[in-house]
Amino acid sequence: MKNLKNKLLLKSVVYDAIGMASSAIPVVGPFLDILWAPYAAKKMQEMYPNKKGKIASVLVFIEEVLPITDIIPTFTLMWIYNFVWKKNYIEDISFVEVKS
Repeated sequence: MKNLKNKLLLKSVVYDAIGMASSAIPVVGPFLDILWAPYAAKKMQEMYPNKKGKIASVLVFIEEVLPITDIIPTFTLMWIYNFVWKKNYIEDISFVEVKS
């Protein structure tokens, strides 16, 4: 389970970095966010396939579409919520395989 936890953390940091990178590109960045938002929502749902994951996928979609909110690390916050704040999440995802 520790390996799964670490994979989810790494994926979270990478996805947040990708989401934040678009804000560094003037003019084109907001259009990239429109393309990134549905993909990010899909990935959030795959990483956390429960009710809270569905809520988080909607939130990450909204966060990516809205301007100036790229700085919010939504994936990492979801990881912290599940593995630091709610320490029993491992039991909920024991059947989930993290896709590369």
